[in-house]
Amino acid sequence: MTRATKPRGFNRRETLAAGLALSASPAVLGARSAASAHAQARPGECLWYQEPAGAWTEALPVGNGRLGAMVFGRVAQERLQLNENTLWAGSPYDPDNPDALAALPQVRALLAQGKYKEATDLASARMMAKPLSQMPYGTLGDLLLTFSNPEQPKAYRRQLDLASAIATTEYGEGTARYRREVFASAPDQVIVMRLEAEAGTLDFDITYRAPRALRTPREQFGEGGAPQTTRPTDWMLREEVGPPKAGVALVGDGSGAFLVTGHNESSAGIPAGLRYAMRVRAIGDGTITQTEQGLSIRGAREVTLLITAATSYVSARDISGDPVAKVRAVGQAAERKSYDTLRRAHMADHAALFGGMTIDLGTRAAAALPTNQRIAASESEDDPGLAALYVQYGRYLLIASSRSGGQPATLQGLWNESTLPPWDSKYTININTEMNYWPADPAGLGLCIEPLVRMVEELAVKGAKTARVMYGAGGWVAHHNTDLWRASAPIDGPLWGLWPCGGAWLCNTLMRHWDHTRDGALLARLYPLLKGASHFFLDTLIDDPKGRGLVTSPSLSPENEHAFGSSLCVGPAMDRQIIRDLFGHTLGAGERLKVDADWLGKVRQARSRLAPDRIGAQGQLQEWLEDWDAVAPDPHHRHVSHLYGVYPSGQINPRDTPELIEAAKVSLRQRGDLSTGWATAWRVCLWARMGEGDHAHEVLKGLLGPRRTYPNMFDAHPPFQIDGNFGGTAGILEMLIQGWGDELHLLPALPSAWPDGAIRGFRARGALKVDLVWRGGRHRSLVVRGEPGSTVTVRAGTERFVVVIGPAGTFERQWG
Repeated sequence: MTRATKPRGFNRRETLAAGLALSASPAVLGARSAASAHAQARPGECLWYQEPAGAWTEALPVGNGRLGAMVFGRVAQERLQLNENTLWAGSPYDPDNPDALAALPQVRALLAQGKYKEATDLASARMMAKPLSQMPYGTLGDLLLTFSNPEQPKAYRRQLDLASAIATTEYGEGTARYRREVFASAPDQVIVMRLEAEAGTLDFDITYRAPRALRTPREQFGEGGAPQTTRPTDWMLREEVGPPKAGVALVGDGSGAFLVTGHNESSAGIPAGLRYAMRVRAIGDGTITQTEQGLSIRGAREVTLLITAATSYVSARDISGDPVAKVRAVGQAAERKSYDTLRRAHMADHAALFGGMTIDLGTRAAAALPTNQRIAASESEDDPGLAALYVQYGRYLLIASSRSGGQPATLQGLWNESTLPPWDSKYTININTEMNYWPADPAGLGLCIEPLVRMVEELAVKGAKTARVMYGAGGWVAHHNTDLWRASAPIDGPLWGLWPCGGAWLCNTLMRHWDHTRDGALLARLYPLLKGASHFFLDTLIDDPKGRGLVTSPSLSPENEHAFGSSLCVGPAMDRQIIRDLFGHTLGAGERLKVDADWLGKVRQARSRLAPDRIGAQGQLQEWLEDWDAVAPDPHHRHVSHLYGVYPSGQINPRDTPELIEAAKVSLRQRGDLSTGWATAWRVCLWARMGEGDHAHEVLKGLLGPRRTYPNMFDAHPPFQIDGNFGGTAGILEMLIQGWGDELHLLPALPSAWPDGAIRGFRARGALKVDLVWRGGRHRSLVVRGEPGSTVTVRAGTERFVVVIGPAGTFERQWG
C-alpha cells in the first residue's frame, strides 16, 4: 500500500473520523450507512479481534452453503482460503464386499460363543469395504493478496458480524485508512471482497496457490485441548505461493479476470474424476493487469473481487458437469451488478434465516473484550454473553455451511485447508453428522436441513445394494461414515466400521425435523426412507441366545472397546435405542399416511421384542447387553453411545423413566465431564436433558474455554470439528426450552449463572414458535405461536397447563 503525499477525496467522501469510523459516499460504497460495520454490529452478534489471524483456527469463516472462505485479515498479505463443497477426492465407486454375506453367519456364531478376537479377525478379512477408507473432502486452495510497502498498522480491528454475515478488516497506516469486506453471497453464488483506501492507494498482487496436502500437527490429535497461544503478532507475515501444481492451469479470462482449472485428487486406489474451475474478476478504479500468477493492481482506491468456483459434480453417479461454463456464467452475471446491489441481496437473504431467533443471557464486563480474550478467560469467569454469542455463532455456521441445493455440513462444516484433512472431513454418522443438525430446528433453521434430507435419499440408494450384497437383506443400510459418493459399506476396520445403525440414526434425525414442521409432504418424502431402514432390521435382527429379545449382530457400541480385546459384540444399548426410535417413527408415519397396515404390524411386533435397557451392578445404564462397563479399558471414553436414549432421543426421561435416568447419571459421572470438544458438547446436552442446569453449565464453561474452543470460536476436538459448535449450541438451547414426551418444558435446566434472560423465535415440536422471558430465575412471560386451535401441554417449574393457540395464531401468558 502506498500513501499519497496529499490526501485526496473520493466523490464527496467525508474525511475519516477518529478511531475506526469510516464514512463514504454512495458513489464509492453504495447507499449504505456511513457508520462502520463494527459500530452497527450488536455485541452479542459479533466476533472481533485486535490483530490478524496467524493460524487457520484464528481466521474468520464466510460461506453460502456451497462456497466458503477463511479470511485472515492480514496487513502485508491477505489470505483467503477457499472451498467448494463438491471438491472431494475420487470418483463414483462401489465399495461393497461380496465376501461379507458368507462370512456373516460365521461372525455371528463366533460372537455367540464369546470368541471376540476370532470374530474380529474374520470380519476384518471378509466383511469390510473395498477400499477400506472413503474419500476425503478437499480444498480449492488460496488467494493471496500481497500489498506493496506495508507499514505497522494502527487502530487495527477485524470482525465477523453474524447478523450481516460480513467479515471486515480495518486499520490505518500513516494518514491512510484501509477497509476490506468479505462475504459469500447465496443469491449470486459468489464470494465478494471489497477493498477501499482513504487518503492512500491500493497496490497489490493477487496470486493463486493450488490445493496442498497439509497435515495437522500430531500433537493436536490428543485430548489435552487446544490452548490459546500467546505469540507476538507478525504484522508483516507473508506466505510463499509455492511451485506450480501439476494439472492446475491459470489463464487470463477477459479484462481483469483469470481462470483456474484443475482436477481433484485420487485416494485409496479410486481415481480422480472431478474437474474444477475458479474464476476471479477484479473491478476497480486503478490499473489492473494480468500476470502469470494472477493479477496486479496499482493506484486503486476501491477494488471489488468476484470469486466463483464449481466442479463437474452433478450427483454421486454423474460427474459430467462443465465447471468452466458455470463459473463464467455466474461470474459474468455478478459483474453486471453493483457492489451495493450484491451486498444488499446477500444481507437480505442471510437475515431471512439469521433474524428468526434472538437470545439474551445477560451481559457482564467481559462482553467489551475481544473475542479471543473472552474465550481465554471463560473457564474461570462467568460470561453469559459468551454463551449467547456461541449460540448465534452456531446458527451462523449452519447457515453458512448447509443451504438448500448444496451438500450437508461435514466434520468441518464447509471449511478445510487441506487435501488430507483430519478424519477426511467427511460425514461420520455414528454421532457427528447427526450432531451437526441438533440445533437446526430449535434455532429456527429448519430450512438448512434440506441437504441432509437429500443426502439420506441418495445414501438409501447405495445402501440398498450394500444391504443386499453384504447382508442378503432388503431395505437399506449405512454404517459409521459416508462421503460425497454416498458410500455405505463398513470402513476403517471392524472395531469402528462394522456398526449397521448409521442410516437408522439419520432417519431418526429427519423425523425429529418433521416433528418440528408437521409438514405432510415432508412426511410422505421421508416414509420410504423409514420403511427401507426398518425393512433391513426386520431381515437382520436375531434372537438373543439368552432370551433377552431381538438384537443386532455383529455390531459395536461406537468406537468403544469392551474388556475382551474388541469392540464387536451383540446388541449394544445404542442399537436397541436407535432401532426402537426407528420402528416407532416408521409406525407413526405409516399410520398418519394410512399405508402398509399389514407390514406395520410386523414392525410393531418386532419393536415390542427389542431387548430393553438394563441397569448394571454399579447402578449404571449398561452400555452393552452384558454388564461389562466396570471392566471396559477406557472408562472415560469420549462416546457415550448408550445415553442416546436420554439425548437426542427421549426414551429415557425424568418423567417416565426415573430409575433409568438415575442410572444414566451414574454412567455419565463415570465417563467424566470433559472430553473432546464434540463429546463435551454431548455431555452438556445430556445434563441439561436430565434437569441438571448448574452441572450442564460447568461442563459448558469447559467447552467454551481455550482448551476446547479456538480463537475464532471453532470447536477443538482437537483438531477442529464443527460438530462441537453445533452440539454446544443445542445444549445451551436445551437448558432453556425442551420438547419431549408430548410436552413443552420451560427453563427445565436453567443455571443459576443466567438468572435473567430472554429467547425469542425458538421452534418447538408441533410446529410451534416460542418467546420466553425470565427474571430472577422465574418465568416472566410466554408467547406461543402456531396453527389456530392446536394445543400443547406446558410444564413451567411445578406448574403444568395446556396451551390452546387462539384464532390469531398466538397464546400469551404473563407471570407476576
